[in-house]
Parts: sequence; C-alpha cells; structure tokens
Amino acid sequence: MQLAVDHRTKNIATKLVITGSKSETNRLLLLQALYPQLSIENASNSDDSVAMAKALGSNDELKDIHHAGTAMRFLTAYFATKTDSSIVLTGSKRMQERPIGLLVDALNSLGASVTYDQKQGYPPLRILGKQLEGGEVSLPANISSQYISALLLVAPKLTKGLVLHLEGEITSLPYIKMTLALLEQIGVSTSFDGTTIRVPHQAVIVPQEQIVESDWSSASYWFSCLALCEEGEINLSSYREDSLQGDRVLLDIYQKLGVTHHFGKEGLSLKKEKGFVLPARLEMDLVEAPDIAQTIAVSCYGLGVECVLTGLHTLKIKETDRLLALEKELSKLGANITVTNDSLHLSSIQNFQKGQAIDTYHDHRMAMAFAPLGLKVPLEINEAEVVTKSYPGFWEDMQCAGFQIVEK
Repeated sequence: MQLAVDHRTKNIATKLVITGSKSETNRLLLLQALYPQLSIENASNSDDSVAMAKALGSNDELKDIHHAGTAMRFLTAYFATKTDSSIVLTGSKRMQERPIGLLVDALNSLGASVTYDQKQGYPPLRILGKQLEGGEVSLPANISSQYISALLLVAPKLTKGLVLHLEGEITSLPYIKMTLALLEQIGVSTSFDGTTIRVPHQAVIVPQEQIVESDWSSASYWFSCLALCEEGEINLSSYREDSLQGDRVLLDIYQKLGVTHHFGKEGLSLKKEKGFVLPARLEMDLVEAPDIAQTIAVSCYGLGVECVLTGLHTLKIKETDRLLALEKELSKLGANITVTNDSLHLSSIQNFQKGQAIDTYHDHRMAMAFAPLGLKVPLEINEAEVVTKSYPGFWEDMQCAGFQIVEK
C-alpha cells in the first residue's frame, strides 16, 4: 500500500490515545507465561506483541514470529527453559539474517539445548526445553539489550538463579533497567552492581495486575509533528513522569527543538513554543535510545538543523540496516547526509524535493519517522501498512491531526 502524505494548514490540535508499550508488553507476556496468575491491562496491539502472544499460547511445534525481533530473542530463552517442549522457532527472511548466536551460546552454556536448523548463528532455531540450573554467564555489554533481557526474564525460574556479567560499555541501558524493574514489580529481588546483574531463583509470585504504560517510541512521531508544524498542541495518554521507558528522553531532546511538555490529569500535553529559536546544531549520543534516531534525524532535516547522532551501532541489525536506509531516503528528499557503522551526520541544508516516494524496507519506524515531513513537503510512503508492527492506528491518528492521507 502506497500512501500520499500532506498537511495543508500546517497547524495541529488533537487528543490521541496510544496503546501500551510494546517493550513492556512483550516482557510482561513472557512473565505471564511463566506465572499465569499475572494479568495485563493496556497491552500493546502491535504485530510484534500479537506474534509473541500467539507463539506463547499455541501448541504448534513450528513457531513463526515473522518480523518480531523482540519475540525471537525472548522466546528463545523461554522455550529453552520450558520443560519437555520441543519447537522450531523461525521468522521472516530478514529475521533469518539477524544474528542470535550470542544468546544461544549463553543459554547452551547454562545447559540448554538450542541448535540451528539452517545457518550457524541465525534462526530458525530448534529448541528442546528443559529445567536449567542457571549459574554464571558473561555477555558483551554492547550487544542488543534484548539478549540480556531474555536471560533476565527467565532467570527466576532457573534453580540456581542467574549471575550475568556484562563486558564493556553497556548499550540500551534503560531497556535492561526496565526488565529489572518489571521483575521487581512482580516480587523478584534483583541487584545490578557495576557490570554484574544477579537474579535469584523465585518460586512463587504474588498475583497482581500489571498496567502497561503507553509507548514512548510511538509518541516520538508526535513530538516530531509538533517540531515541524507552524502552530500546534497535542494531548497524549497514558504516560507517566516516572516512566520505565528509555525513550522518555524525547522530552529533553525535543525541548531543544521547540516542543514543551506538561503532565496533568489529561495525560501528557505537548505544545509548539511560539517564537522559539532553533539551535544551529544538535549533537547527541543515542546509545541508550537508538530507536528514536530515525525520528530525530528526519525532524532535524525538516527544521534545517545540523544533526550529529552517535551510539547507533545496533541499528545495523534491526528490521533493516536503518543507517543506510536513512541515508538513502533522506538523500531522495534533498538532504546532505553521511553515515558510518554507528553514527550519522546531517547538514543543515534544506532542499525539499516534492512527491518523493519513501521506501520503508519492511521497517515500521521508517514509515512513521518520515510521515511528519508531510508538514514541510508532500511525499509518499511505500508499504505504509508496515506500521502495524508497532502502531496499528498510526495513519488514522495522523488524519485526526489534520494530515491528508490518500491511498495511491
């Protein structure tokens, strides 16, 4: 599906309800599978969470999670510890190109039985579940935090618990802290001392309801819309000031681009600051929040702000190589951008090319990050349906905000 995106008034005023965080939901779905007495409210309706829930709930030997990277990592650990289960875990063509060897090696060192059905180090995986004792394991700290979280989530079920040593600089620390916080909320005591994480065996969890906070990554596109519009205000629910999600750093980043915020009874209110003087250059290390890099880069191009982003090495192994995808698609629109293996540099030049068709590479964030640019220049989004991976109602919400969305 190809959609034309435009915004004629350049002004926005709307209220939106965004469903629960995909990151929180997928962690809680796994914990609920381990401890069925847990209940979950405001769960994400994203494709990834639906795929995760389906794989956990079905008795099929073949579990196909399609493009859901979080589900691939989390379910590998879950089924490795599920006694007497025997499954094959697979995904899309791109998923079979995304490495998982470090997680498999860590699980096998703890006594798991996980083998590769095709290419060494990559899905599909053949998993024979068994009771694992646990113990100590080491992982590079600069890998995807999903590998680390996968081990931590199953750690309470290991008979000796888990001592996890992280080696080197830690990537995406907020996601690790989110996992530990959710474990604490359901009654598991944890410790994170320097580069060592300890999670003991926990036999019984107190039944309780977990309410998932709305997704900050999904909110990022509305921060971008306000930065790019001429005048606007958006109310988003339901968000918390004490959020567990690392992407709440959006509040600070977009304040530098003229978007103010306020938490009140109605939720999170965002507003375009009138007369705001933009910085000439925005430079930041996104090692703890790489998922919002695409949104920020597109915002800066639309505003004519030079942008230097670092700490982006994990973007190479996402749904697509997001750095190369950003370079190619922003260049189509007239941007001057260069990328390395872990950074991007965008000049302040604005040279909007109208009517360009943005390729999304099966990546939901490419579609949603570029859509707000319709406030500056008419454009088209190819394979626009990819947004269902994390934000199924995105295009309807864009229309509520005054965007003209027309299927080509």
